[in-house]
Amino acid sequence: MSEKKVIAVVGATGAQGNGLVRAILADTDGGYAVRALTRDATSPKAQELVKLGAEVVQADNYDEESLMKAFAGAYGAYLVTNFWAHMSAEKELEEAANLANAARRTGLKHVVWSTLEDTRDHIPVTDDRMPTLQEKYKVPHFDAKAEADELFRAAGVPTTFLRTTFYWENLATGWGATRDADGVLTLSLPMGDSKLAGIAVEDIGKTAYGIFKAGTDYAGRTVHIAGEHLTGEQIAAGLSRAVGEPVVYRPLTHDAYRGLGFPGADEAGNMLQYYTEFEDYFTGARDLDEVRRLNPELQTFDRWLAANAATIPTA
Repeated sequence: MSEKKVIAVVGATGAQGNGLVRAILADTDGGYAVRALTRDATSPKAQELVKLGAEVVQADNYDEESLMKAFAGAYGAYLVTNFWAHMSAEKELEEAANLANAARRTGLKHVVWSTLEDTRDHIPVTDDRMPTLQEKYKVPHFDAKAEADELFRAAGVPTTFLRTTFYWENLATGWGATRDADGVLTLSLPMGDSKLAGIAVEDIGKTAYGIFKAGTDYAGRTVHIAGEHLTGEQIAAGLSRAVGEPVVYRPLTHDAYRGLGFPGADEAGNMLQYYTEFEDYFTGARDLDEVRRLNPELQTFDRWLAANAATIPTA
């Protein structure tokens, strides 16, 4: 049997990377091995991957030399940044530059870069429909990733641009239903009647693995992914079924959502306004049949809820 191709996975203990690591390890006859990159190889999450059979190495997106060592000898890499760790577009671009340079210098044959749309293509910085953030962005964690796409093109790295979307897991971690003054579980996402493109985060990793298996024909291509497109009413109905009590959908306005005051509320409000006002573009770009071809196990919202209902807070 020929030697397996190594895929280096940045952020292997995080949401997206962990899904890919597990997908590779589960496919024992797939011809690929995984090298899991993490800032702390001694952490419990990293050690769990060791027990599952992954090679775990220490690397940091802010240290290009550490990335080069981690990429050495690999066939390809999955590259992701975590905006929410610092909420700085400038830092995200610094990370992406290091990733692109390390990928170029080590001669990786295929990179999958986790990215998003540039919202300014639809809402210019001069447009006052939503506030401008960090001086030149509308939704910084979208726009900075989109800007970083050009870093990979300029470096000549064979890259698939994987445009992700809203995680269903967000509904269990602060974005979901909360109890109103009368004790009624209420979903207040400011989506109006528009559909939200959502996905189970492990399906991002599984779809990325499908791209690697499809080969370098995907280099240079942009793949838009989601698991299902649902209205706020449909999301609330699904939550109701999962938790066993009514969840009412009462969407806030985007300004009200931006005013909630939690860290990143302005960013989140702008993102949800973008999802709302450009629903036709955003959901239209995400062909669910194409995603299923890459990831036959793609989960619907109800299927995700069936496995994760216990994580939905009701207190």
